[in-house]
Amino acid sequence: MGAWGPGLYANDFASDLKGTVGVLVRLPLPAERLLEMLVETAPAQANNPDDEEHTTFWLVAADQFARKGVDCLAAREKALSLIASGADLAAMATLEMDEKSLKKRAAMLEALRRELSTPMGSRPRKVLKTPEKLLFEVGEALAYPVGTNPRQLSGLAGPPNPWARDPIDPYGAGSKTLKDRPYYGAWRQDGWGAMVIAERGHLFDYLAWYRPMVINRPLVDEPALADLLAARDWLLRKPGVLTARHRDLLQIKSVGRVAVDRAKWAPRIPEKLSMQSLLITFGSTLHGKMAIMGLPEEALRHPLAGWETEFSHIEALHAVTADQLRA
Repeated sequence: MGAWGPGLYANDFASDLKGTVGVLVRLPLPAERLLEMLVETAPAQANNPDDEEHTTFWLVAADQFARKGVDCLAAREKALSLIASGADLAAMATLEMDEKSLKKRAAMLEALRRELSTPMGSRPRKVLKTPEKLLFEVGEALAYPVGTNPRQLSGLAGPPNPWARDPIDPYGAGSKTLKDRPYYGAWRQDGWGAMVIAERGHLFDYLAWYRPMVINRPLVDEPALADLLAARDWLLRKPGVLTARHRDLLQIKSVGRVAVDRAKWAPRIPEKLSMQSLLITFGSTLHGKMAIMGLPEEALRHPLAGWETEFSHIEALHAVTADQLRA
């Protein structure tokens, strides 16, 4: 696939791994266990020296642990050995990085070597003391405002999708410096979204996560539970995480509950990744899963290859609920 650039975080894998470390260091665990968990999220890259991302994995791991105040000796020693042996530069050359970029990469590696060679010791870090509180019940039906932003580009060819809607961006809405910027200020409500919590739990016994079923097309008016039980298409999405603050910024409202039967929806998802990888490697937040996709009929009936774990189609909420529905 080729090298993207000489910087340590110049490709998606490195950026994703950086986010993964950011999640892991919130856990009240020793450095050795945090590294084991990080390896579990990308075993091929971490354990196979022939993998094109092998050196990137260890360089990012060592750099991020050091920046987060975690004294991870194993990651630091592995990164230093890869720098000293020239393995990273060799890997970049194999990926056809040009000579000018290789020189910049070498300078970056030297700076990183100096940083990692300096004794640091672990610094105090903010960690979770107890498991995060679960905000929603399984089967809870939730409504929230959705809208459009003319400043947002879809990146897809062809005319705009008339049914696509996004929820409020909690990062913009919750920031005094961002919410008044033109991009965030351009969002306007245009309907309502709805989701039902199909599954929930704690990752690593601490991090709360939720798997939603989301309506495929927006509603004009704020829905009641009866409206959601009417025939309509739903999409079973990957799990995501959500804080109480973001729940409030997204203006999520509970409209009732249905008795979701896991046995009815679980066979629809041939999971290709572990829950750990889904949540951490991809930095999944629930608000990103709450978007109204507005997929056309042909996409629902014949999804693109690889979409089945992200957009499993449900024709009606009744298809995944127990016989007894309740408000």
